[in-house]
Amino acid sequence: MQHHGSFRRKTRGKLSKGHKEKGKISLRKFFQEFKNGEKVVMKAEPAYQNGMYYPRFHGKSGMVLGKRGECYEVLIKDGRKEKLLIVHPIHLKRSEK
Repeated sequence: MQHHGSFRRKTRGKLSKGHKEKGKISLRKFFQEFKNGEKVVMKAEPAYQNGMYYPRFHGKSGMVLGKRGECYEVLIKDGRKEKLLIVHPIHLKRSEK
């Protein structure tokens, strides 16, 4: 079977902003720093596509393992497997736990 659609296929609700969130991206989120071992939650910034993870992982939490360029290496659990994602800090949020 052939692959239909692109990276952002069927993400109309998931990768869209609410009415009050639209506008300029905060520079504070853009330049935020994370330490190794810190827990983070993946929350996509739809206006900035660089360094965005696959939409299937939206809302998942993981642990920062290191830095690769501007982005961070985030280890998440997908079912029984552990996966390493490379995510820009604008798409990450500190976990409250």
